[in-house]
Amino acid sequence: MATRTKEAKKGKLVIVESPAKAGTIKKYLGKDYKIMASMGHLIDLPKSQLGIDTENNFEPKYITIRGKAELVNSLKKEAKLSEKVYLATDPDREGEAISWHLAHVLDIGENEKCRITFNEITKTAVTSAIKTPRKINIDLVDAQQARRILDRIVGYKISPILWKKVKKGLSAGRVQSVATRLICDRENEINDFIEEEYWTIDLHLIKDKKSFVAKFYGKGDKKQDLKTKADTDKILSALEGASFTVTDVKESVKQKSPAPPFTTSTLQQEAARKLGFTTKRTMQAAQQLYEGVNISGKGLVGLITYMRTDSLRISTEFQFVARNYIEKTFGKEYITSSPRIYKTKKDAQDAHEAIRPTSLDLSPAKIKDNLSADQFKLYKLVWERFLSSQMSNVVYDSVSATIEANSYTFKANGSTVKFDGFTTLYTEGVDQKEETEKKLPPLSVGDVPKFKDLKAEQKFTQPPSRYTEASLIKALEEKGIGRPSTYSPTITTIIARGYVLREKKMLKPTELGMIITDIMKEHFPEIVDVTFTAAMEDQLDIIADGDIDWHTVIDDFYKPFEKTVKNAEDAIGNVELKDEVSDVVCDKCGRLMVYKHGRFGKFLACPGFPECRNAKPIIKKLDVLCPKCGNAVIEKKTKTGKVFYGCENYPECDFTSWDKPLEEKCPDCGGMMFQRTGRFKGKYCVDCQAKKELEKKTKKESKKTTKK
Repeated sequence: MATRTKEAKKGKLVIVESPAKAGTIKKYLGKDYKIMASMGHLIDLPKSQLGIDTENNFEPKYITIRGKAELVNSLKKEAKLSEKVYLATDPDREGEAISWHLAHVLDIGENEKCRITFNEITKTAVTSAIKTPRKINIDLVDAQQARRILDRIVGYKISPILWKKVKKGLSAGRVQSVATRLICDRENEINDFIEEEYWTIDLHLIKDKKSFVAKFYGKGDKKQDLKTKADTDKILSALEGASFTVTDVKESVKQKSPAPPFTTSTLQQEAARKLGFTTKRTMQAAQQLYEGVNISGKGLVGLITYMRTDSLRISTEFQFVARNYIEKTFGKEYITSSPRIYKTKKDAQDAHEAIRPTSLDLSPAKIKDNLSADQFKLYKLVWERFLSSQMSNVVYDSVSATIEANSYTFKANGSTVKFDGFTTLYTEGVDQKEETEKKLPPLSVGDVPKFKDLKAEQKFTQPPSRYTEASLIKALEEKGIGRPSTYSPTITTIIARGYVLREKKMLKPTELGMIITDIMKEHFPEIVDVTFTAAMEDQLDIIADGDIDWHTVIDDFYKPFEKTVKNAEDAIGNVELKDEVSDVVCDKCGRLMVYKHGRFGKFLACPGFPECRNAKPIIKKLDVLCPKCGNAVIEKKTKTGKVFYGCENYPECDFTSWDKPLEEKCPDCGGMMFQRTGRFKGKYCVDCQAKKELEKKTKKESKKTTKK
């Protein structure tokens, strides 16, 4: 019997996490390998209970995830028939834990060299990994297990208190509660902000028929802030009829280095700024690009390296490839004298490289037709950011001029690009609009430019801005909260729970979010303490390095936390949430409907729930009439939350538009104008545009006929 079993074993089994990844790897390994997907986790803590034995050294009670039993049996069956099993889950702590669970399910010994990892899904990386399998890294598994247990304890101990004291369906989390607190604290800063008046004076001058602006600096070398109109008028009066003389000119050459290649955090930030992507949308597209996309003539190809990383390291070999590509494409002056080395933060997990393309032969333009719109946009972003990170600095000629009159000083700054360097390919996005310097006319000490105007303007200090997804991720990363893999699900969760709304790309806390945060700050201060949460991340890193036992970390956390929970249960009173009442009458029971918050924003619901379950979207009418039937045009949303516009008389009238219809009419033909957003933003008239396209088409056809 034993001989027959041995003879039956043939071929090798490779287990990955997703079918897409399986398809990409299969073509590199050949017919002797069978590739199967675990479809993510197979084993996890039960949903119906805590699942952690707090009386027995915090041992987790793992179970097979509901609906995965059949897959587990298939994997077991295939493993028994295979001479060797390789576990090729993702190259991070989460992937290590999945491999560890798989090893237990498939009865693979702890000393068996079954674990393979690759930072990119290319033939070289995959075949190299197969040749050098290793044992499962139990330290990485313990770090992930500790995170999972910590999150489970916090969530399952605090959430029931919130259900009981506030309302059902709420949740608290080790990272999500801190993220919500940051957003709420920022809102409090905005509400408490007291604006202060200040003034600016711009001096408009002309030299060699070119006008330029100098900004008020102060008196002599001393800077002066203008707080009132009286202060400003005094200066304007003193400068009336004065001649302005250039007293100092400083010329210098400045350089600016490119931004480093992407980490998970910076990719999410830049995709939010430049593409308007949510973190979830970014990570979905990145996952697809990593696992493999069908490319004409090549089959499934992994296009970028692993997208969950906080390392800035780039392999020496690929840097050499990039430098050759840059020199060949842009010229020798666009490469640096030696390869750029970017310094990774000391607490970063440096297991893999920064995010980069896997091959420079597959440029975004070349494979655009094989990619979805999101895949193309993100791939182009990764491609250009990486390549630019290896290019020369941009060089500026900078000029700073001091201009004086009656002992008052003005400063004028200008710059021109001497060498465009990396900006020929890519410029990093910014959260707030930056003031760009303009070119000054040639200026010399003693010059007296022609006076044009003095403009004084009253201004007021502005409160801090609300967080966007990009700026929140940046704040979380800077404060050491969470890890690259946690940013996207954290933001998704706090929006889904109704703690935060996304309004015009800004994250605004709801009343519920503010109430929950206040409860957490008062009764669970450590859970929402930024420093404490960051220190816990450091502890998880120490576990991953093998320098501390995970049981010790959990035990040190749990003892004081258990007391805090008991005290909170007694101390927290019942909280009454009042819904905002609308003027819309429920058409089923006659009550005035109230505003509720869902994952896609506000909606109307009947306060008589559960007796009356009536709910409806909030209809936003535009001051525009439908061009087809004359009824009102309203704002609508798709199932994914994307805004579009349509006739309120749907389905009788089928008018819809992605672009916003405008009240103003076309000045040329009187037709309806639309506002286009995005890359080609601007106003346009449908009728005139159609006419131009028709004329263009007619001309082309006419030329073809003439040639014949």
